[in-house]
Amino acid sequence: MPSSPLRVAVVCMSNVNRSMEAHRVLKKNGFHVRSFGAGSHVRLPGGARNPPMLYDFSTSYKKMHSDLSSKDQKHYKRNGILHILKRNERIKPGPERFQECPDPFDVIFTCGERAYNRVVADLCTRDQETWQPVPVVNVDIDDTLEAASLGASIICELCQGLQQADDTQSRLAELLQAAKEKTGRSFLHTVCFY
Repeated sequence: MPSSPLRVAVVCMSNVNRSMEAHRVLKKNGFHVRSFGAGSHVRLPGGARNPPMLYDFSTSYKKMHSDLSSKDQKHYKRNGILHILKRNERIKPGPERFQECPDPFDVIFTCGERAYNRVVADLCTRDQETWQPVPVVNVDIDDTLEAASLGASIICELCQGLQQADDTQSRLAELLQAAKEKTGRSFLHTVCFY
């Protein structure tokens, strides 16, 4: 059994809703967790008739909150974005991009197939220094508050099962099968190397 907490990465496209809700839940449950986005920019829904708002990953959640509040506070409060950004501020200062993180993880969860494809592609192009295997698992999560909460609990259950495993690789297959039977979802997954 691992003697230290599992090192977990959770990745969605913008590091705002799905990965941050999983970050919150995993942190609360004692896991060493980091969350990331895999997109080129942080993308938030625009106003009623406006295009999406794009931010650099270097923009803090506080700055995004302030910017959106000044543009259309009523709209962004109603659609929940201001609430999400406040929650995120309590967890970490701002979004991070997975492709810029050199740190190794014991397992990486993605929250959508686009993020999964980008994470796998990025890991395949990195120089493998240690050849440490890392499972990458996609838990397909719609980008809503309710779906993010459900997805975070699925990811947490998988992490709890992995934390107790002597052999992460074989245990992961069992856990994914059990999760599939419980939730009716299939989980895209592969193993990459550092």
